Amino acid sequence: MIVDPLPLRRLTEPPDATVALPGSKSLTNRALLCAGLAAGRSELTGVLFSDDTEAMLAALEQMGAALQVDRDACTVSIEGLGGVLPAESLNIDARQSGTTGRFLAPLIAVAPNGGVLDGHQQLRDRPMSDQVEALRSLGAHLVSGEGHLPLRSDGGGVRGGGVQVNGATSSQFVSGLLLCGPLFDEGVDLEVMGSLVSRPYLDMTIAVMEAFGVPVEHDDQRRFGCPHGVYASQHHAIEPDASAASYFFGLAAMTRGRIRVEGLGQGSIQGDMAFLGVLEAMGAVVRQGDDWTEVVGRDLRGVDVDLADFSDTAPTLAAVAAVADSPTRVRGIGFVRGKESDRIGGVITELGRLGVDATEHDDGFTIYPGRVRPEVVRTYADHRMAMAFSLLGVVSDGVAIADPGCVAKTFPGFWGVLESVRAGAE
Repeated sequence: MIVDPLPLRRLTEPPDATVALPGSKSLTNRALLCAGLAAGRSELTGVLFSDDTEAMLAALEQMGAALQVDRDACTVSIEGLGGVLPAESLNIDARQSGTTGRFLAPLIAVAPNGGVLDGHQQLRDRPMSDQVEALRSLGAHLVSGEGHLPLRSDGGGVRGGGVQVNGATSSQFVSGLLLCGPLFDEGVDLEVMGSLVSRPYLDMTIAVMEAFGVPVEHDDQRRFGCPHGVYASQHHAIEPDASAASYFFGLAAMTRGRIRVEGLGQGSIQGDMAFLGVLEAMGAVVRQGDDWTEVVGRDLRGVDVDLADFSDTAPTLAAVAAVADSPTRVRGIGFVRGKESDRIGGVITELGRLGVDATEHDDGFTIYPGRVRPEVVRTYADHRMAMAFSLLGVVSDGVAIADPGCVAKTFPGFWGVLESVRAGAE
């Protein structure tokens, strides 16, 4: 039982550790959906089991996919639907999972008798209007509460074809349309309007779709499309989570320690591996092999960086920046105000409560390094706030994390891994 708030203990020596991390949440939910829609039985390895992926598993089972789950072995065997949704009306609970909600939204319109997609209030508060408008343009019959969940449809299918979609709020809208595009009568041909945030996550979508046999046509920035068709079953391995790795890479950089993450190497397809380049720019040393990456800490300097493509690491960078020797400016992340929490306002507020000055901007923040004072960090039910601010708790005295259980959304074992790194340095 984890106490709340969770007091953290300061490192007494720089860590020298190798860690094994769970599978990528982003890749797991993409692979689960493709396997669930595929014809035949797929075998997935390296699967992450967390609140977000359990939401996807439950939704697929509710749609009629046959699942065999081994949580100890991190495997899932799925007998897919072959692109045919059940005649019964769907009732999908996405819980707090943005990927589950946005990836499955098209399916309640594709289903013969439609259904309802809903979720936790935290997910209801997140925008859906860009995706809803695009689906309506493609022929979907949808009703939503002012562009938010719950989402209802009387079904009947989605015509598909060409559509414009706003990419400035979330790439998950584009990914959801692409992932379900093979079930549209005419496939889908997307043109992204405005800026496209988190582009590497769309690249991950394309990679997983093609691994399951659906070709995706795309140019470098704006157009993405796939034909009508059916996914093919696969044996598919899922990489460890690069977003989860960012906390341990950041910890090594902050402490002049060395931490290696197994299973993530030079060939990773995850966009959050770009965080390593930021740590290098701050002065850390990064080494990589085919299936491992390690960071060695050095004296850190501030940077000026655009995180639009890997914004999930913004809270991590805020924690690292607090112990650098000069200010850090983070740009390009205005859209993260619509994540599980306002990750700009929350970072500013909690750093201030810890005694670290920070300035809020429309598109990000500036962190001014300072001495961290004892305080309980509020996490706003946001897993990334909890994990990022934990780093300040192991380099400073008297820091505790409120609602530590919120990390179960993507990394249920986080506190155990963090403690193993800390204890190993004693």
